Formats: sequence, C-alpha cells, structure tokens
Amino acid sequence: MQVETDLERTWRIGQDDIVQSAGQEAAKGRQELKLDGGPYRSRYSRNGRHLAIVGSLGHVATFDWQTGTMHAELQLQETCRDITFLQDQSFFAVAQKKYVFIYDRDGVELHRLKAHIEPTRLEFLPYHWLLASVGNNGFLKYQDTSTGHIVAEHRTKLGACRTLAQNKHNAVLHLGHSNGVVTLWTPNIPHPTVQILAHLGPVVGLSVDPSSGGRYMATSGQDGVVKVWDCRNWKGTVREWTTRGGSAELEWSARGALGVAVGGSVNVYTKPTIQTPHAPKAPPPLYLTHPIPHRPLTSVRFCPFQDILTIGHNAGLSSILVPGVGEPNFDSTEADPFENKKARREREVKGLLDKIQPDMITLDPDLVGTIAPPTKLTTAVNDTHNIPFARLPRLERLRVQGKADETELIDDDEDATEGDGDKNDNPQSRAEKEKRKMRGKSKSLKRYLRKQRKNVIDPTAVAIRAKLEKQREEKRVAKATENGQMEAREPSALDRFR
Repeated sequence: MQVETDLERTWRIGQDDIVQSAGQEAAKGRQELKLDGGPYRSRYSRNGRHLAIVGSLGHVATFDWQTGTMHAELQLQETCRDITFLQDQSFFAVAQKKYVFIYDRDGVELHRLKAHIEPTRLEFLPYHWLLASVGNNGFLKYQDTSTGHIVAEHRTKLGACRTLAQNKHNAVLHLGHSNGVVTLWTPNIPHPTVQILAHLGPVVGLSVDPSSGGRYMATSGQDGVVKVWDCRNWKGTVREWTTRGGSAELEWSARGALGVAVGGSVNVYTKPTIQTPHAPKAPPPLYLTHPIPHRPLTSVRFCPFQDILTIGHNAGLSSILVPGVGEPNFDSTEADPFENKKARREREVKGLLDKIQPDMITLDPDLVGTIAPPTKLTTAVNDTHNIPFARLPRLERLRVQGKADETELIDDDEDATEGDGDKNDNPQSRAEKEKRKMRGKSKSLKRYLRKQRKNVIDPTAVAIRAKLEKQREEKRVAKATENGQMEAREPSALDRFR
C-alpha cells in the first residue's frame, strides 16, 4: 500500500477499504471462521492452496480454502496442540495429548508415533523429509517420514518447550525455552550450536525471516518485548520494542514483513524499519493493524504466494488482507498452487530421489561442497600413506604429541656413542638404564605397564622401530665416513630396490 500525502498513514486503512479496492479473486482471502473448540492453530501447505486447522479441544480439519472443498474433519475428543502438513496436502501430523498421529487426506489414521511423547510443537523439513517435534519432556526428536526411523533424539536439558521454528535456508531448528533461552539445533550435533539468553521470561514467539536467507530472527517473550536478532554474529539485537498486551505471536512473510499478534490486535511491520538499529526501545512504524476481540491470539500464519494473514484465536480463525507481503512469483518445480494429481506424484518421487541426508544440516550451508582444509597433525608410516590425526591409535597420537613412553625403544644416544659399533664399551645394561630412568617416578605402575607391553605386537610400532633403525644406520654410516673409517659409496640406480 502507498499513501498519496505525507499526512496519511497506511495503518489507518481498514479491511473494508482494502477489500473494496482489491480484485474479486483477491477479496476471497478475507474470511472469518467462527468455530467452537478453540483456541485454534493453523498451518498452510507449501503451495499455499490448502489449510489445516486444529483446536485445543480436538477439532481437526483440512480443506482447500480457495474453493472451499473440505478434505477431512475430525473430532478427536482430546487435547491437540499443533498440526502440520508433511510433504504435501496428502498427509498431515497432529500433536495430540500423548503422541503424534499421522493422518491421510481423508482423515484416516495411518501411524501413531509413540516415540514422540507429549508433543507441543511440530515442524516438517521438506528437503530432508524429517518430522521434528518437541514436547513437555524437553526432548527434540527427528523422524524420517520416508523410512520411519528416528534419526536423532536430543535432550535439551531446559525443561518443557512450547516454541519451535525452522530456518528454511539451512533447516536449523530454533527452540525457545521457559527460562528465556533460545537454542539452535541440528540432528548431527547432540548439543545446541548456538545458545543465547533472549528474554527475562519464557519465550512465547519465534520466527526466522525467509526473505533474507535466514539472516534475521524475531523473538518475543512474556516480558512483553519483541526483539529482532542478526543470525550472523549474535552480538545483540538489531531492534527491540515493548508491546502492549503481554506475550506476542510472531511470523515473517515471504517478502520480509513481520506479523505480531499481541493483546487484542495484530500488527504488521515491514522492512527496512524493523532491521534498522534504533537506540530507544520504540516500536517501528506500523504498516497495518487490525483489531481482533477474541483473546487469546494463539497463531499467526502468512499464506504462501498470497497477501493473506491468518490469525488463530479463541473463537476460530480470521484471515485479513495485507497487500504486498506475499511472494508473487512461484517455482512450479518446488511448490505449484495449480498442480494436478500427476504433477504431485512426479514431484513426490523427485523429492524422494533428491532427499538430503540429515548429516548435511549445518549452521552455514555454504560449507557443504567446499574443499576441506588439510589437517595440521598427520603421520606417515614408511612414507606410504597419511592418516589423519583423529583416526590414529591412541599410542600413535601420544607419539605425535610427544607424550608417549618410549622406554621400550633403544635411545639414540646409545648408538651415537658407539663409534666403531662395539657394544662392550658401554658398561650399563638396558635393565640398569631403565632402573635409573624410573627414579622418582611411579615405578610399580610403569613396571606393570611395561610387562603388559612385552607380548603386544603393534604393526605401527614395528614400522616406526624399523624407520628409526634405518635412520640410526644412516647416521652411523655418515659418521664413519666422516671419520675416515669407511669409504663413501657412490649412489647407484639400484638403491631404490634396497
């Protein structure tokens, strides 16, 4: 929306004026669904054509909101906390009172995931085919929906979690906890990759900006503060302001607009004001506001490829028009709002063939495909192969670090003082040398370890002994040649076979 003069404001324009100015097809997005069994939460499919809603008392429904075609409607008669579509509108998962259940398009129960206990929030990673859930027990679990196996199970150690969002740029999950901490998780690391103290109270709202490549994250807490973070450095907030009405629900649109549902109204802020640093904690300029008297406001969802914002509340759902927040162009190979049955099947098969492994989820997705830096600590045995330091046996790692006990090997000084190679000139035996070395040390433990090593044949140790013996022989020949005791032998082409 654009105003004609500087004295006009876009937030003064109501929904009635927007509906009258919009086209007939765009005006269909303004809807009011009055339902019993709230508060409600909603979730759109990837192509923005289908909508799934769930009420806290067990009312579940999926339908095509453009044509009004109902796919499934269930009365589960138990507490339901969240809902999400899987790879497309053919399947959806519901976080019910005790477990996660998966239903097909007709509402037939297909699976009961007993590993997900008391789930509170659900997220689906479309390129990895992973269903992630977090519950009251504080466990974050990833389940592969193509194979049915649990890929990862992380214990957050921060209690019950009721806030979960995904970064669509790198598939990293953001969790908001009851102590004000926000953590970032990947399935291949058992601890959070990033952990920050975001609020002084529980985190109630969390969302990541998809328009900037996951660069900005917005959080809200029960302390009534909304904060925008820069995910590149985490050195502090880009902008923060205090809201009226307590905790707020957040959601970013595809074009970078931030929807904040707090109190009895929903406010929309646009770029670049919400991403510009501002010293005082003053709210950024409003783009649009809409009052909703049905408290509490439990969910905020932008419809993909549409200028529609759906708010879930205690009396049902309200869809309002927000001009300019939706992405107008779509990629038919990724998400096609007009796909038919054949195109959906082909896209599903192609998605299975191109499925990304969970181990490739990293905080920096540009790292995948780059050249790995050479390791600083490597070793070579007989100059034939290099083994990374992390894969070496423990004894070899100690040798590289200079912490190994080399008492079983003959000292280099003994060979250096031999001169003509007569061993009878040295009056000390090996046992006497070891006895002298053990003075002031734990003799009993060293003696026990030495006895344990007597009958152990380590191929690496044997190769190192042979290498050291070869070096000693070369030193002895060089010293004898220097003293005139031996004649220098001219190199030959057959030396390579020695």
